[in-house]
Amino acid sequence: MAELRSKGQLEPGRTRRPGGGRKLKTAEDPTLLRDLDRLVDPTSRGDPESPLRWTIKSLRRLAEELSKSGHPVSHAHVGKLLKEMDYSLQANRKVKEGGKHPDRNAQFEFINARVKALLRARRPVISVDAKKKENVGDFKNAGREWGPKGKPVDVRVYDFVDPELGKAIPYGVYDIARNFGWVTIGIDHDTAEFAVSSIGRWWREYGLPAYPKARRLLIVADGGGSNGDRIRLWKWELQKLAAETGLTIGVSHLPPGTSKWNKIEHRLFSFITRNWRGKPLLDLATIVKLISNTTTSTGLEVHAYVDTAKYATKIRVTDDQMKKINIEREEFHGE
Repeated sequence: MAELRSKGQLEPGRTRRPGGGRKLKTAEDPTLLRDLDRLVDPTSRGDPESPLRWTIKSLRRLAEELSKSGHPVSHAHVGKLLKEMDYSLQANRKVKEGGKHPDRNAQFEFINARVKALLRARRPVISVDAKKKENVGDFKNAGREWGPKGKPVDVRVYDFVDPELGKAIPYGVYDIARNFGWVTIGIDHDTAEFAVSSIGRWWREYGLPAYPKARRLLIVADGGGSNGDRIRLWKWELQKLAAETGLTIGVSHLPPGTSKWNKIEHRLFSFITRNWRGKPLLDLATIVKLISNTTTSTGLEVHAYVDTAKYATKIRVTDDQMKKINIEREEFHGE
């Protein structure tokens, strides 16, 4: 008020005369920014002597540590300073894929060329995998769905498996050429026998009618899980399926740590997850309907089936049985 009386009209956009008001904290404390940067700098995270190396770097903790170091400052001002220093809240990011085989790119090119050649010849090529197991019942399902305001669907607080409803085990078969998905929902165990049974049912009900003249089938799969390249039962069951159908079945396993490139992941499973987001999977019928009603603008069609069969675990395939399997290995990484 004294300034207003002495100077009168201020310049447009000013509330004080030039130089008036409280000085900036950084002007009064020139080492404040340096010490704050030292606390949050990523290069200091590995320093065991760093004050906040082993605790969460919240605004309040940062302000507390700065105050102990002779920089009295509020947590709100710390947040403002961090933004000015171009810091923001960061989460972990999955980008490291583990050990990289020197021929990994060549493996991808080999599989890609093989798939393209068979598709040009109009032979069936499928991508297979097991989706994450899901609790059946009124459990929380990630995501949000439109509904009346203030009336969310009530679900259980704890995710303990309901002994009567159990878990659903979706195993998918994606026909790459036809943009067609087939999902078998198991209720027992995710075994190689269950996986091959799912493929066999797809072939009998949808594959054979679509490819009546086919004599070869190519399966693209991850290197682990129930359809892993080291699983003896997977090979034994595929031999049985080949004998039953008369098909020559080829299997191309993606290199380790690269399952996200399996086409079934981003052409089928991702859309199923999106379709049932925020909806409790109350029973198997609900799961079948949500999977079967999954569509895309590019014409994805999905069918689902509940497999109530029991699949034993720890089935041992003997060396004598392995000798009976007619396996022809590829020259390029046939292992």
